[in-house]
Amino acid sequence: MNIDELNRRFGAPGRIVFRTGHCGYPQVALANKYGVAEVALLGGNILSYRPTGQSEVLFRPAKRDYNRGESVHAGCPVCWPWFGKSGEPGTKPHGFARISLFSVRGTTYSDEMTEITLGLKSSPDTRAMWPYDFDLELKVSVSMKLNLSLKTKNTGEAPFVLTEGFHPYFLVGDREQATLRGVDALSFVDARDMSEGVFAGDFQAKEASDHVITLPERPKHEFALLDPVLDRAIALVSSGNRKLVVWNPGPGAGLADQAEDDWKKFLCVEPATLWRDAGFTLAPGEEHTLLAAVQAQLKIGNFK
Repeated sequence: MNIDELNRRFGAPGRIVFRTGHCGYPQVALANKYGVAEVALLGGNILSYRPTGQSEVLFRPAKRDYNRGESVHAGCPVCWPWFGKSGEPGTKPHGFARISLFSVRGTTYSDEMTEITLGLKSSPDTRAMWPYDFDLELKVSVSMKLNLSLKTKNTGEAPFVLTEGFHPYFLVGDREQATLRGVDALSFVDARDMSEGVFAGDFQAKEASDHVITLPERPKHEFALLDPVLDRAIALVSSGNRKLVVWNPGPGAGLADQAEDDWKKFLCVEPATLWRDAGFTLAPGEEHTLLAAVQAQLKIGNFK
């Protein structure tokens, strides 16, 4: 479906607009009185989120934009059907959804919300990477928050183990001054050396970080990223994830799509489920949904 067809079937002037993005793939802007989000149909990556009256919430490097088959270290990629190296030996980290082209299943809007629904189904190409039948549905909406929903359904005849995650790169003024609140007394594994620990108070990424935090069983999980440089608090609420990953590569990571000092400008706080022993086993016909909501607030002194 070309851009004109997408706008004719699913667009709404000033609210939902499709255009050709980098490398020729479509992307869509969702807008209303609360803000604007941009989503790439390639990978379902949320490229941008700008609440009204605020600056960009998601980091995106200027050095290089991504192409099909390449990873991207920016925005909010979708990691599915495995997170990190939770897939079978020899598979690419973070799964294949982030390099797959999603279809548009529908759009809707009201005075309070603008939403797009994207979909990805099993095919000969996906079965070559993962031998299961599935239906994956991604919903992205802009209201007072940026709302994300990732629903997996097992449409095959065999059970499978699912790990997954949203991988937001939150833009910060200085990584070393940003503080993550909500992790006090939670246990973690530092995936750099597999050492274990327990947080005492808030967390600051004073060095490279790859902390995999185990979350307690509860209906939802709440965290806040406090940024004194931009004077902003970013609240993150999630459900359907058993872990939270806090990641920043630090200097010298050699990421091809980032400039040398880009690591100073973001902190990834990722609602995820990883490592196969923590995964969700879906029997034929079963579903699982990962939810996340992001809300930015200026003046961190007023943040409760």
